[in-house]
Amino acid sequence: MIFITAKFQVKPEHAEDWPEISREFTAATRAEEGCLWFDWSRSLDDPNEYVLVEAFRDGDAGGRHVNSDHFKAAQAKLPAYLAATPKIVSQSVDQDDWNELGEMKVD
Repeated sequence: MIFITAKFQVKPEHAEDWPEISREFTAATRAEEGCLWFDWSRSLDDPNEYVLVEAFRDGDAGGRHVNSDHFKAAQAKLPAYLAATPKIVSQSVDQDDWNELGEMKVD
């Protein structure tokens, strides 16, 4: 799978509204065939930073994502709400779901 984590530094005046601002893009991406997950979290240390954790079944699914109409619409819409260019880590990993964190096993 393609596993991606991205950090979005949102302008302070838009931070509270970011879930709504990104809602259409989020919903459309989650509906894509090949999208395994697309989950936003807000930083505990910086209220203007949102972290996106996403995964796609394979490179083809990731390619369809970045070439989709909703991705192109997000490219046009979302930067106006950002304070900086998002940071990203993207890797192909040999698994297709989350594994358990064995060091913190819950019985």
